[in-house]
Amino acid sequence: MTGLRRIPAGRETVRREPLRAVPASARIHTALRDAIVAMSLAPGSALQEKQIALAYGVSRTPVREAILKLADERLVDVFPQHGTFVSRISVEAVRDAMVIRSALERAGVRAAAEAVAAAPAADRPALMEPIRSAIRRQRIAHDSAALADFHAADEDFHQAIAELAGHPNLWRVIRQEKAHVDRCRLLALPSPHRRAAAIAEHTTVADAIASTDADKAEAAMAAHLGRLIPSLDDLAAAHPGYFADWPDRAPAPAGSGGLTGAGGR
Repeated sequence: MTGLRRIPAGRETVRREPLRAVPASARIHTALRDAIVAMSLAPGSALQEKQIALAYGVSRTPVREAILKLADERLVDVFPQHGTFVSRISVEAVRDAMVIRSALERAGVRAAAEAVAAAPAADRPALMEPIRSAIRRQRIAHDSAALADFHAADEDFHQAIAELAGHPNLWRVIRQEKAHVDRCRLLALPSPHRRAAAIAEHTTVADAIASTDADKAEAAMAAHLGRLIPSLDDLAAAHPGYFADWPDRAPAPAGSGGLTGAGGR
């Protein structure tokens, strides 16, 4: 072929992207954030810089950097001379996050339905498979009451919609905003009724996307998000020590003490 130069044997080269080491502060931030969102570190728990540094084999500097980032995300409260604590859930932050999430996911699900509509009919089942697969995994997790697996499959469902829509970063933005929402959801997940309802709602959303009806898909997503958290009032009343801006807030439960190991889970 013209225009192509053959590379002599033994001289082939492969262009590789440089591997970038993940900074210690980023690793610690991710581990602590995951533990906070998963409620492994309960609201009000103390975070001990020295213990975290020892657990990761680092100085206190990267720990401090991770904690400052968590503070910017309103996931920890830093009180100079007193200590650092996992923040209690902010009802205001939950409501703000749900407004942001609703706007982005409704736009995303419309784009997903339009992407399916634009594809040849023969290709549509394959496009829908990541979404359908996430729902199947949710059913399995629901039947075995595997709450962590259920939550992971739930995340995969919403991320798959964003990817089908052609906006994979959409879910990254939503995930960044919804930490307080996730903590509320995890308080509600032990309810078998809520898990079953979420699966049914996801199925309705998926069917609407598959039918290429963007209006129907958006309406189904809006209804799902509206039921995502059964009732902030009920959750706050049941777990008053976990909420920051709730009247008559009780102290956080004893035994939810500070982090003594890496990652908290």
